[in-house]
Amino acid sequence: MLAVDPPSTTKDGAVSTTDQPGPAQTSTPAPLPTDALGFAVPSTVPTHWYNLNADLPTPVPPHLHPGTHEPLVPDDLAPLFPMALIAQEVSTERYIEIPAAVREIYSLWRPSPLIRAHRLERALGTGARIYYKYEGVSPVGSHKPNTAVAQVYYNAMEGITKLTTETGAGQWGASLSMACSMLGLTCEVWQVRASYDSKPYRRFQMETYGSVCHPSPSDLTAAGRAMLAADPDTTGSLGMAISEAVEVAAGDPKAHYSLGSVLNHVMLHQSVIGQEVLVQLAEAGERQADIAFGCAGGGSNLAGLTFPLLGQNLREGTTTRVVACEPAACPSITQGEYRYDFGDVAGLTPLLKMHTLGKDFVPPAIHAGGLRYHGMSPMVSHTVNLGLMSAVAIEQDDAFAAGVVFARAEGIVPAPESTHAVAAALDHARTAPDGEVIVIGLSGNGVLDLPSYAAYV
Repeated sequence: MLAVDPPSTTKDGAVSTTDQPGPAQTSTPAPLPTDALGFAVPSTVPTHWYNLNADLPTPVPPHLHPGTHEPLVPDDLAPLFPMALIAQEVSTERYIEIPAAVREIYSLWRPSPLIRAHRLERALGTGARIYYKYEGVSPVGSHKPNTAVAQVYYNAMEGITKLTTETGAGQWGASLSMACSMLGLTCEVWQVRASYDSKPYRRFQMETYGSVCHPSPSDLTAAGRAMLAADPDTTGSLGMAISEAVEVAAGDPKAHYSLGSVLNHVMLHQSVIGQEVLVQLAEAGERQADIAFGCAGGGSNLAGLTFPLLGQNLREGTTTRVVACEPAACPSITQGEYRYDFGDVAGLTPLLKMHTLGKDFVPPAIHAGGLRYHGMSPMVSHTVNLGLMSAVAIEQDDAFAAGVVFARAEGIVPAPESTHAVAAALDHARTAPDGEVIVIGLSGNGVLDLPSYAAYV
């Protein structure tokens, strides 16, 4: 017979069961921030991203290694980006599935509304039908979360714990900060000095989400110190801020860099905008958009709105015209050269075939901080070069004047960036034929940019 020790007793005489055998305990892993929650996402939220590369008549020129000038291979980008995004950067698949967890977050604001601008039509005295695709309904008030959530998700799945980035007006920095807070990463942002000083509420928004925001150029990086030494009073540029963010990410094995525009995978993620437009126009009884206007800085909002429309043109023979609307103070498409150039000032990025004003170009401190970039997305540049898209340059005064007209007719104060598309669309609508369908990409609201409007009201 086996001997069994009697149960121990506590000081007050109660029997302790801590030493008694019991059923085996199984531990359930704690859920991760990247795990899908499993709730039903409305069918109106896109299930796939659309890739225009699948339908272009000729491929987009490859990115080149800055040292060898040879096409990049995945290992060249691995220090800065997760492999999933690298694969998307070079993909020619027409549709790429959106992960469940990303789609759940999208459902907080997607689909964004396509609104018929009846009052604006009346104010202009036009017989055209004007619609605007309003991305200002996202939590941060712009289109930028469409790619921020996707980029943070893929980085988190690869074990990255921190992202660095640049931002102009702050919509991108706030979007990445929001996505990092939702998916369990930390975020460090370099904001162009002109916007850092003039738009403090964007910085407060980033900090509310738990991120750190620095003015750029700063004395925190070698690139920033060199820029300040060359011009202590510089207002900064997106190219400068990119250099600082890339430098910090490259020096930290647990960090990656995240770019809010320009690259192919960003254009891919933003395609949810235009895919929704195609469905919403059909629901409104329209066969197609006759002309679409989008603001253009690095190209993300413009591509998101128009690439699905261009894809429809190429596959189905529709005839939508697309107009890129850039600031006259930073006219990369209308006055830049189409050639290989660096995406940043310090020359740390790959060489990109794009319309560029030169990596050292420092634009004036215009209010539309999100459009102050020396280059243009390689995919957008390629579509312009193929004749699939045209471009116009808009003066700041004309942009804000149009923003005021829009606000007083429709009630929404457009972001300074969006006013460039509004200005071009209003100018066109005043002489447009009756029944023409005009679509405006309203990339965000201007609630945190109201001081910019002060001189125009």
